[in-house]
Amino acid sequence: MISRLAAGGGRLYGNGATFQWSSMMPSPRSQKKGPPHLQRDSQKWFFDWMVKETGKVFHFQPDGRGRIPRSVRSHDMISKHMGQAARRIERLAQAEAEAGHRETALELYYQATLQYHDAQHVVFETNDEKRFLHGALMRCYGKVREFSPYKIEHVDVKWNGTVVSGNLHLAPGDGRKPLVFYVPGCDQTKEAWPHPYYNQALQRGMHVFSFDGPGQGESNLRGIRLTADNYEEAASAAIGELVKRPEVDPKKIGVYALSFGSHWGMRIAAKDHRIAAAAAPWASYVDKYYLFNEESPGYKQLFASLTQSESEEALDKVVAEMTMEGLMEKIACPTLLTTGEYDPRAPLEEVLRLFDQMKAPAELWLMPDQFHNGSVTGTARSSVWEADIHAFVCDWLRERFEGKPVKHAGKVIYLEPSGAGPNAANVSFKRRWFD
Repeated sequence: MISRLAAGGGRLYGNGATFQWSSMMPSPRSQKKGPPHLQRDSQKWFFDWMVKETGKVFHFQPDGRGRIPRSVRSHDMISKHMGQAARRIERLAQAEAEAGHRETALELYYQATLQYHDAQHVVFETNDEKRFLHGALMRCYGKVREFSPYKIEHVDVKWNGTVVSGNLHLAPGDGRKPLVFYVPGCDQTKEAWPHPYYNQALQRGMHVFSFDGPGQGESNLRGIRLTADNYEEAASAAIGELVKRPEVDPKKIGVYALSFGSHWGMRIAAKDHRIAAAAAPWASYVDKYYLFNEESPGYKQLFASLTQSESEEALDKVVAEMTMEGLMEKIACPTLLTTGEYDPRAPLEEVLRLFDQMKAPAELWLMPDQFHNGSVTGTARSSVWEADIHAFVCDWLRERFEGKPVKHAGKVIYLEPSGAGPNAANVSFKRRWFD
């Protein structure tokens, strides 16, 4: 029996049949010569419509226009216009630095970094524009490191005949401290979090290592493609180098993995038993069908870039192996999961099913009436570094490093809109609104 028809493309579930979806409005880009393209390339007209009408690229659920300049009228214009905006901010930062205003310069250089980051992540080819924008991102972040009130090291780690990189944010003070290993989302880079002025981990006495794994950031520019299982391998190599450092407590390594990073973070926690605690907000560890066939069609183009897949068939082969089936039960450390009640890429029933497989002390925070980028306060934030989840997760990780048990192991905490949050005495334990 046919159970589900993929919205907008490429797969008919239930009986194994496949089909080709053709748009009535094909993009000119889909007509260009070159290597095979994805079936969804003919849907780029939809990106253009969303950008023109809403100012949004991939994430359609949040209210309001996105951060895309109003001068942008099609998807292909985003990189240029956001890049030009970033260039002006960078010039302002340079002028403030020359005037001796280090604090203002730092704010502006970080803002330019984020703007260049957003400009480059919509370029799915490693072309001259991608290299220019990512190079500008790295240039501005170099200035962020220079003006930061604490030490930020760019760390290279040898792995599998190549190099993977991360930013190590070192908490001030003597002695060994816990380390938060941060795994960004699929379309993020290591520079997106934390903000050097608002580093929630350092405020709590913890170092942060923000990672560019295979397919992301510097790794992508180096041609390191993402496979089904090499992200956790690269992460474990990085952890192996980090635990050797005199500043790091090797017994207090926590994984903080956001959005699609939650998939990689859960795999790291399942396979690397040096991990003492794991937090995976904004669930993306369920069946990837929901992300690739029911969410924005842009994700197929994005993952084709991360995996360097040149065809639908090649991408499907990699994605089919991206699963947490049989791995959730292998996680041994305390774990925090969060999910939005109506996250289209992570249906609640699927999240609950995987949560129930866990044997480690774990709790799930369920955010009512929210979508993917869930907020504890229920207030939408404009960028990743502003998300309020960072503060709550850092508190949760610190308590685990202090040896405190998970308060509600095995429970789902329903964050009632009128309630006081996951740490209140009167939390609501229910799995659906009607329970």
